[in-house]
Amino acid sequence: MTESVDFAKAIADETRQRVMGLLCCEWLCVGDIVDKMHGVTQPTVSHHLAVLREAGLVHVRREGKQVFYSLNQDEVAVCCGRIMLNFAPQRVDELALNVAPSKGSADLADYADFSGACSS
Repeated sequence: MTESVDFAKAIADETRQRVMGLLCCEWLCVGDIVDKMHGVTQPTVSHHLAVLREAGLVHVRREGKQVFYSLNQDEVAVCCGRIMLNFAPQRVDELALNVAPSKGSADLADYADFSGACSS
């Protein structure tokens, strides 16, 4: 249950959710994120990236002095799956029947055996 709580804490902040949305499908550096956040300062963005990084929710890539970030969608999916198993187990089978997994994705039942997936 601790992993679910850690994940929930990491995504509980609205600013972090906005950052996650920006990083969903592309690599951005802190400056790019600040430019797209309109009114959020660089130190604030850096703080939220650190929280997301500690939770394993972002990938980090260095290019010279620049650091780029992208959302770790696999980790988000694993953590959401763990929350479902903990709090909505009756819906897991229902979803498995109604949603065909994408190529290479894990079945929701696989998340039960993924220890430490959401720990920071």
